Amino acid sequence: MTPDSPSLTDTDPTPGPPPGCPAHGLGAGGPQRLYGPDAQDLGDLYERLRAQHGTVAPVLLHEDVPMWVVLGHAENLHLVRSPSLYTRDSRIWSPLADGTVKPDHPLMPHIAWQPICSHAEGDEHQRLRAAVTSAMATIDQRTLRRHIGRYTQGLVNSFCERGRADLVSQFAEHLPMAVMCEILGMPEEYNDRMVQAARDALKGTETAIQSHTYVMDALSRLTTRRRARPEDDFTSHLVTHPAGLSDDEVREHLRLVLFAAYEATANLLANALRMVLTEPGFRAQLSGGQMTVPEAIEQSLWDEPPFSTVFGYYAKQDTELGGQRIRKGDGLLFAPAPGNLDPRIRPDLSASMQGNRSHLAFGGGPHECPGQDIGRAIADVGVDALLMRLSDVQLDCPEEELHWRSSIASRHLVALPVRFEPKPQQDVNLPPRPVAVPAQRSTWQVGTPRAEQVPAAGPRPSTPPPAAAEPYPTAPRPARRRGVWRRLLDWWRGE
Repeated sequence: MTPDSPSLTDTDPTPGPPPGCPAHGLGAGGPQRLYGPDAQDLGDLYERLRAQHGTVAPVLLHEDVPMWVVLGHAENLHLVRSPSLYTRDSRIWSPLADGTVKPDHPLMPHIAWQPICSHAEGDEHQRLRAAVTSAMATIDQRTLRRHIGRYTQGLVNSFCERGRADLVSQFAEHLPMAVMCEILGMPEEYNDRMVQAARDALKGTETAIQSHTYVMDALSRLTTRRRARPEDDFTSHLVTHPAGLSDDEVREHLRLVLFAAYEATANLLANALRMVLTEPGFRAQLSGGQMTVPEAIEQSLWDEPPFSTVFGYYAKQDTELGGQRIRKGDGLLFAPAPGNLDPRIRPDLSASMQGNRSHLAFGGGPHECPGQDIGRAIADVGVDALLMRLSDVQLDCPEEELHWRSSIASRHLVALPVRFEPKPQQDVNLPPRPVAVPAQRSTWQVGTPRAEQVPAAGPRPSTPPPAAAEPYPTAPRPARRRGVWRRLLDWWRGE
C-alpha cells in the first residue's frame, strides 16, 4: 500500500495552513513555483522535483494555484491514455470550481474549457475529432511538401544574397504560418502581420486580445467563404463533414489547428537548426549521411519538444499516479520535456535516439496531436532545403549568447543569427540546388576554381518545372543523403 499523501486541493477548517495549501511547505520538499524568479530554469527545477518527489510532483501555478506535474515517461503515457480516470474538461478542476482561480487568471486562456475536440469526451469527442482527422486525411502529402518547398525557397531568397540572417524571425516563425494558411485555404492572409499577431497572442502580452481577434477575424471570413462555396482545402472538408459542425465549431477548430501547428512547428524548426549549428557531432552525422534530416528532427523532438507542458488533465475520481495520491478534481500537467528525459528510459542523455519515436512531443491517447505529420513534413523539408541552399551556414554569435523566452508551456528560442557566403536567388517553383562554395585554400595549394566553373543558380521565373518532375517527393532523394563535402567533390570532378 502507498501511504496517504495530502491532496493539492484539500481544505481544512482548522486554523493554520492546511496540507496541500500553497502556503504550506513552500521551499525544500514542498510545492515549487513554476513561475517568477524561482523558476528561471524550469529544466533544472524539474530535475530537482524528480529527485525530491519522484515521477509526480506538487507545484504551484501563477497566483500559487496548486497542481501536479508529471515527470515520468510511463506516468505521462498513463495520464493521457486513461480517459476513464483523467479528463481535459477543466470545469471539474477544484480550484476553478471553488473560485480560487478567477476568470482573469493569467493562464485562463490555456485552461478554460472550450467546445473543441481536445476538451470533449465520449460521443462528442468522437464527433468533433472525426471531422478534424477526416479533414487532415484529405491533405495530399506530395502537394503539402511542394508548398513547403516553395515557401522555403521564397524565404531563403529574401536573405540569401545578404550573407546573414536570423533563422528564427526570418525563417522558423514564418514557414509554419505560410504553410498553414495554404492548408487552411487562406494563402492571401499570410503576411508579416499574421505572423506577429500569432506570436503576440501566444505570448500573452498586453495586446494579446487584439492580436487574437485579428487572427479570429481572418478565420471567420474563411469559414463564411467556405460555407458558401467549398473548395478542396482543410476548411472546406471541415465545413462539409457529416458531423455537421456549426460555424463557431469550425472557427474554434481552425484556431486550434493554426495556433497549435504554428507554435509547435516554429519551435521545432528553431530547435533543430540550433542543434545543427551548435553541436559538431550532430552536424557531422547529418552532413556525412549517417543521419537523415527526418531522423535529426526526431532527435530534436526527444531533446527539446515544442511544448514543455500541456494544460491540463483533471482527475475524475480519487486515484494514484507515480506513488502520489491524486484526489478527484486535482489538476495535472502533461509534461513532455521532463518526461522525455526520464532516466529510466534515457540513462545516457548523450546517446542517440535515432529510429525511436516513443517520445512525448505529440502527446498520446485520445487527444494525440492529429497534425503531427504536417509538423514533421514542414521541419523535414524546410531544414533540408535550407541546408541545401546554405551549405556553409554558421552561427554568427557565441553559443552562450543564445537565449530563450521561457514559460510553463514552452521554451522559445529568441534569435538564431547566422552567416554564410552570399548566394543567388533560385526559382521558388523548383527544388533547391546546392551552390558550391569554394573551399578556403592555403598557400601550398595550386590554382583556384575559375568563376565560370560555378554552376549558374540565379532565378529563372520563366522556366517551368519539367513535366515529369516531382519537385518535393515524399521519399527522400538519394542525393540528399550525401554530405556537403561529398557534393563539393562531385562538382569539382564535374560529376
